[in-house]
Amino acid sequence: MEEQRVQTCDVYRTDPNLPQRFNNPDCFHGYSQTICNPLYRTSNQTYGSRRPTVHEMPTQFKGTTRQFSEAMLQSGMYRDHGFNTSVERSRVTVATATLSNRVHLHRSYHYGNQINNHDGNN
Repeated sequence: MEEQRVQTCDVYRTDPNLPQRFNNPDCFHGYSQTICNPLYRTSNQTYGSRRPTVHEMPTQFKGTTRQFSEAMLQSGMYRDHGFNTSVERSRVTVATATLSNRVHLHRSYHYGNQINNHDGNN
């Protein structure tokens, strides 16, 4: 004997414009009982492992228009063309040799070449 497939409209009063996937819960595939350790099993895994029944299917479907999304697709994403006034800080750490070169550069800028002349002749 063939198995009678129960549809949502057989049990509940449904909207006439209800999509077929909501009226026929047997069309959903991919639900299986995978065996895992019960210690790590979550309630979402337990609930998601079962196929939906007619009692869990929606009885009406209110689709939304894509008017806002279509307008956003036509205009593109927002881009700020304003002047950037923030200070960018480097996330790269400065090596010790680079730091000493920077200190030496600042000293030579402020005091001239006096640092490099060790014999006293200016």
